[in-house]
Amino acid sequence: MLNTCLKRVFNIMGKPEQNLQMRQGLLAAAGEVFAEHGFAKATVRAICDRAGANVAAINYYFRDKEGLYREAIKQWSEISRQKYPADFGLGANPTAEQRLGAFIRSFLFQIFDKSRPGWHGKLLTREMVEPTGALDELVESAYRPLNERLRQIIQELGGGRLNQTAVRLCARSILGQCLYYRHAGQVIARLDPGETFAPADVERLAAHVTRFSLAAIQALAKQGTRAAVVR
Repeated sequence: MLNTCLKRVFNIMGKPEQNLQMRQGLLAAAGEVFAEHGFAKATVRAICDRAGANVAAINYYFRDKEGLYREAIKQWSEISRQKYPADFGLGANPTAEQRLGAFIRSFLFQIFDKSRPGWHGKLLTREMVEPTGALDELVESAYRPLNERLRQIIQELGGGRLNQTAVRLCARSILGQCLYYRHAGQVIARLDPGETFAPADVERLAAHVTRFSLAAIQALAKQGTRAAVVR
């Protein structure tokens, strides 16, 4: 005989709207709890209490806590990429310079997106510091394709005069510039009180990072691969 919890879950089967609402509620609650406590310390009970659901719902929708965790990371990563794709605002036949600018602009807008849940960035940061199997999936589905795209742009900008080591380091330097504003936000606020990151500010920041990066890539390419390599 089914217990009360299972009955409540099975009662919504066949009702798409209720299914979607409960599933999304669990994902949102899970994102918050995982971001606050990490995967290991987060409990199914705490997630269900926050979502107003019963424990059986997690087994029904996600199989287990790990399945819920992986789905929470995957879903919100996909939403960010769909909202701000790497070819953000590009027209037909863009140049390598334009593609680099679009890539940086997309990345920065994802970082400063005020409309996304507040736990999103914190959850992804925690996953990188305390990695689980979900990080491997995230790298393959999102980070590796973006990384390859950026490296291809840099290779083209270098005119073939940068070897793979130089290209790899340039890519990391570009991403590092962007991520600094994410991870050092509290430091920036103290160093330069009043600085904001509204959409217009992000546009200006993207233009600066693009100009700075283009100048560096072009300078390294002029020096040749021997000067561009750091071992």
